[in-house]
Amino acid sequence: MAKSSKLVAAKRGRVLLVRRRRDGRWMFPGGRKRQNENDKDCLKREIKEELPKLKVGRVRLWKEVKSKNRHSGRKMSDAIFIAKNASGHLAIGDKKEIDRAIWRKPRGIRLTATSRYIRDKLFPKR
Repeated sequence: MAKSSKLVAAKRGRVLLVRRRRDGRWMFPGGRKRQNENDKDCLKREIKEELPKLKVGRVRLWKEVKSKNRHSGRKMSDAIFIAKNASGHLAIGDKKEIDRAIWRKPRGIRLTATSRYIRDKLFPKR
């Protein structure tokens, strides 16, 4: 089981990203699991906390990423879910952690290491 869960939602060539307040880096929404929580329940809780007005349709597990960040040495352990449908107002729920949410093209933006990995695998350069 992964340590955290992430959501990948895309529409019209844009992906849903949130910006971390602490370092200004963008990432796919999600977060760390709590004790006795499965990957999908973690994702649902994190989305509700971060983006409470977002409506997410059916999600499916794309991949579990277990790797080491080659720059920081930090271990990555994430369950990556893909949403068929996501809509609603991008109101921020946890303002201490997240300061912005947007739909945008996934290139030309400072992403976290895990989010770069996801972007490069799901949205490769053409």
